[in-house]
Amino acid sequence: MKVTEHIKKSNGKTLFSFEIIPPKKGNSIDQLYDNIDPLMEFKPPFIDVTTSREEYIYIDKENGLLDRRITRMRPGSVGICAAIKHKYDVDTVPHVLCGGFSKEETEYLLVDCHYLGIDNVMALRGDAMSHQKYFKPTEGGHEFAKGLVEQIQNLNCGKYLHNVLEVDDKSNFCIGVAGYPEKHIEAPSLCTDLKRLKEKVDAGADYVVTQMFFDNSKYFEFVKAAKEAGINVPIIPGIKPLAVKKHLQLLPQVFKIDLPETLIEDVQKCDNNKQVREVGIEWAVQQSKELMAAGVPVLHYYSMGKSDNVYAIASQVF
Repeated sequence: MKVTEHIKKSNGKTLFSFEIIPPKKGNSIDQLYDNIDPLMEFKPPFIDVTTSREEYIYIDKENGLLDRRITRMRPGSVGICAAIKHKYDVDTVPHVLCGGFSKEETEYLLVDCHYLGIDNVMALRGDAMSHQKYFKPTEGGHEFAKGLVEQIQNLNCGKYLHNVLEVDDKSNFCIGVAGYPEKHIEAPSLCTDLKRLKEKVDAGADYVVTQMFFDNSKYFEFVKAAKEAGINVPIIPGIKPLAVKKHLQLLPQVFKIDLPETLIEDVQKCDNNKQVREVGIEWAVQQSKELMAAGVPVLHYYSMGKSDNVYAIASQVF
């Protein structure tokens, strides 16, 4: 079932969903199941599975030099989606990236999703590789998420690349995209960023999931501005509980977001990360309750591979 259908079927009740990261190569999927199992108590209608960009590794050669190879440390997003769908009978949302994929590779991935009965995809540009200062599109790939949305929408209309097929069976993907309440790191202004979001929606995006934020007023202002810009699809808030003290520096640096002064002061008073974790849980609980009272369609949690803090939050909210 599509994400938008789940929202419509809920009749205004706020749904619970979360996002997981595939395990690294060599790790068992059972570790992933161990973190998903407790969260199924809250009946998530869908689970997001991230996709990692390729990265370079360096291998020692016999002559003492290093051989640079490109690899993916967390492959298998589509396979994991299929496994989760089969094990838990829940819809899954694989993340599809511009970065690291040609248009042909994207088409193959989407065809596999269609064969597996996966109805939803999250279309994202993706980040720059670790050695790049700015994002550079893959040769033969999309530069912006808008183009990726257009390709998915074309597939929904039976239009494959190069127009070489006559299609009887069309895909019908529900397309999610990202939104940024405090603007994308590369956007010159929030107004410009909203224009880019509007372009993605006009290209065929069905719903938006926001980047994490810690001040609900940022989300409410963003939704208001989006509607004024003509964006009328569901906007799902993304929530991440603080877990360690270094998040005070790391999250603003990586995501260019502001943290409320009260939250900063509460974290700075903590003597250890166990206390920080409790502060992060309580803050996210209060965020969630206020958002739920405002009638948001879904509360979407970034679990980052661990479920204990998300479980603690959901058990007080749902």
